[in-house]
Amino acid sequence: MALTQLRDKAALQLKQDLQALFDNADDSLFEMADRATSNAEQNDLFEAMRELRLKRKSIANGFLRKVFEGFAELARYSVGQAPQLTPVALEGLSLMQNDELEESVAVDAMAAKVLSRDAQALHHLTTRINTLIHKKIDDTSNPLGPRPVCESFVSACADLGVDIRIKLIIYKLFEKYVLSEMGQLYAEANQILVQAGVLPELKSAPPAARQPRSGARSAPAAPVVPESSASFAGAGEDMQEAFAAFQGLMTQLRGSALPLRELPADAVPITSNDLTRLLSHLQQHLPAANQISGEELREKLDLLLSKASAKSGKTRVVGQVDDDAINLISMLFEFILDDRALPDSLKALIARLQIPMLKVAVQDKAFFNRGSHPARRLLNEIATAALGWSEHDAEKRDSLYQKIEQVVQRLLNDFVDDPRIFSELLADFVAFTGNERRRSELLEQRMRDAEEGRAKSEQARLAVEQAMNQRLLGKTLPAAVVRLLQEAWSKVLLLVNLKHGGDSAAWRDATATMDDLVWSVSTPETAEDRLRLLQMVPGLLRSLREGMAEASLDPFAVNELFAGLEALHVQAFQRMRQEPEADAAVSAVEAQALSQVAEVLPLDSTPELSEPAPMVEVIEEIVLLAPGERREREEQPVVEDEAVLAQVDALRVGSWVEIQEDEEHKLRCKLAAVIKPSGKFIFVNRTGMKVLEKTRMGLAVEFRRQAVRLLDDALLFDRALESVIGNLRRMKGA
Repeated sequence: MALTQLRDKAALQLKQDLQALFDNADDSLFEMADRATSNAEQNDLFEAMRELRLKRKSIANGFLRKVFEGFAELARYSVGQAPQLTPVALEGLSLMQNDELEESVAVDAMAAKVLSRDAQALHHLTTRINTLIHKKIDDTSNPLGPRPVCESFVSACADLGVDIRIKLIIYKLFEKYVLSEMGQLYAEANQILVQAGVLPELKSAPPAARQPRSGARSAPAAPVVPESSASFAGAGEDMQEAFAAFQGLMTQLRGSALPLRELPADAVPITSNDLTRLLSHLQQHLPAANQISGEELREKLDLLLSKASAKSGKTRVVGQVDDDAINLISMLFEFILDDRALPDSLKALIARLQIPMLKVAVQDKAFFNRGSHPARRLLNEIATAALGWSEHDAEKRDSLYQKIEQVVQRLLNDFVDDPRIFSELLADFVAFTGNERRRSELLEQRMRDAEEGRAKSEQARLAVEQAMNQRLLGKTLPAAVVRLLQEAWSKVLLLVNLKHGGDSAAWRDATATMDDLVWSVSTPETAEDRLRLLQMVPGLLRSLREGMAEASLDPFAVNELFAGLEALHVQAFQRMRQEPEADAAVSAVEAQALSQVAEVLPLDSTPELSEPAPMVEVIEEIVLLAPGERREREEQPVVEDEAVLAQVDALRVGSWVEIQEDEEHKLRCKLAAVIKPSGKFIFVNRTGMKVLEKTRMGLAVEFRRQAVRLLDDALLFDRALESVIGNLRRMKGA
């Protein structure tokens, strides 16, 4: 199988590269130790050398095992599967947060360098793998993608007994000896799939000759932040050359569906550099708060061109290629301004990026075809971050709004013709959103743990209520027994259910003890019943005390409850002594049993109770509440519309939705968890705070009244490009 070939080839190269890392690590760390400025730093580096020597085999095995698991996951991946989040140890959170942040930043930087060099080869590899599996992946979930590879190495190094500073040095060595060879790996991997007949028409670069390892390597490319997902997700092969496709469609539609461009006979096209200067003039002189439509941009350009024509004496016009770029950018921003996934207030900010994006497109037409272009990725990252932004958020105080405003203002003020500013802003913006995302994920995990714990406790309480009501409801029992069961044994049952489950032997024993207790205070009708009672009570009392002790109940309250129960049993046994037994043999057995009971109950020292114990008829269902809890049993709506229920069931964890709460207010939130014990759907805002919970039926009601709208989280620029070209194709076919 092609995937197996690919996996084995990747494992072989990664193993060789890792071997090179370990072979060179001693020399590198020794040189650093030789230059160390303190004894402590030098000792740390020597300790790192020792740790790597001792654990190099386990690190290599752990790393390769993670890579193999990534390939195995391609076959196991299922639609709608909830993301598996690592549980957060809350007690260690404050200690681990900084180290985890350092590692995360290091992974971002390492993955970014690979993407800056090898984005096209990686994307072609991802596209080819997608033809071999059922569930589609992108570059970030490709097991050979730079992020999964980096995370596999970080995971394999988790047991290294060194601090984070030394780990970061080891990660640099990984970048130098392993990640620098990823381009070669992608080229050879693509070649393997091409030879297997997988999308040979994709033009991947052939594998370069592998250079022998000797001496120092060339410095890696400048850091760029990682691409958030595969370029132009969902686009077909014919969409890879988007600008060429757009030009072809525009040429066919001019004169029919679109007006024909008429130029004077003496028209002289201006150069792309001149057009960039004109656009820079517009960029600087537009009012800061204004957004500009395509028609307005065209009018202002024509006015500037007419002035230039008057000075030169020649009619100056925009060249056809640049004119197509202007048209495409205008159409893309028309889509963006009409996109319902973006909040209106943030649309106004994003719309001000139209001229900077147009200048990039004029300078580099490959901008439309390169999903990894920093300008395009910056726009996508801003739109992705804006997805969860609510109109209710205070704009001036909201950090995300302020950050996007800073990015936009910086481009309007400083971008003339050097596109490197986009890489700088992209790196800064992704670092900002990465920190926000990590904080929100921690809050989500805490919320998820709390909700699952709450749901489990609620299910356990319901099980205890059901068990007690089955045995007590409708019966008349001594008040002391009812009180003991409700106030004490219910807590024992709850603990057993939570700890062992409702199907466990411990649960069956605990409910059997409750059955024995209820039976033990009934009047024995036969000699067999009398004997059973005598034989049961010592073990029953022992089980009750042990259960309550394990539940850590207040010993004073327990003693008070037991006093009432013991009094009932003592009274019953004293009456047995006074009643003559016709059968001498039975009487002897009872006498022996009574002597055993006397060891645990004060039958002789306690005077006989002359009055019967107070009785209670249990006529209301027993309801157990946690401290401070008020349970209102709401009648749940029932929705039988299968289509609506299918919409609810199709929601995946991580989906963003907009819920129309009333005529004026909309709530943007993300499905963070579906709690299985309770069936609740838990939604959070972009900071990870819980803002809504719904049952399946409650959510179905919202879908039925069309109050829920799924927000498209696909990359904004790519969606816009696909929509524009799709519309033009429909116009051509009309």
